[in-house]
Amino acid sequence: MRVMDMSIAERPREKLMSRGAQALADGELLAILLRTGRPGESVLELAQRLLSLTDGRLTGLFECDPGYLASMEGVGTPKAASLLAAFELGRRFMLEQKQQSEPILDSHSVYEIMLPRLKGLNHEECWEILLDRKSRLIKILRTTIGGSRGTSIDIPALVRNAMSYSAPHIILVHNHPDGDPRPSAADIRETAALRDAAASCSILLLDHVIIADEHFYSFNEEKMY
Repeated sequence: MRVMDMSIAERPREKLMSRGAQALADGELLAILLRTGRPGESVLELAQRLLSLTDGRLTGLFECDPGYLASMEGVGTPKAASLLAAFELGRRFMLEQKQQSEPILDSHSVYEIMLPRLKGLNHEECWEILLDRKSRLIKILRTTIGGSRGTSIDIPALVRNAMSYSAPHIILVHNHPDGDPRPSAADIRETAALRDAAASCSILLLDHVIIADEHFYSFNEEKMY
């Protein structure tokens, strides 16, 4: 059905303004961003087609190469840019937070802080959380970017970062794009090496958390030290 053939109250834009964005389905929200369809395909149908290409996962659209997204029938560069800009704004909204004052004491807190940075990535990244003696946040730094099958843990860089910011406590975080958060043999080996290198500089590695979208693995909770 074309949007103009719908009752005014059910049109996506009007529905959003009267009921709030949370009342709209994913396809309706995408339709607002896309604005128009194409001959023979309404904007709502176009939105549903895009979702069907990623099995209904918004993360799948977020992962799309900009050129590929723009090349899809009915999309083009302006619509692709609008979608990608909206996804990035959503990601930045999740990252935007007040200065962390409460100590980071458990792996779930680490997961909540880092998920917006790592969700949906098709490659591995390694991040370092720097904490003071009360485990309050000092800085979050991305240290390495790898491929789909792994990334290196730059132990000297991680220790240097902690020393540069006078951080006595650190937490290592990286992602597994394949959805399995369990550590590899290399993950276990490099975590032990980082723990020992940090300890030699009076820096405590509190945890290594591996994030795989909806799941995570904590070396500390699993007593892998």
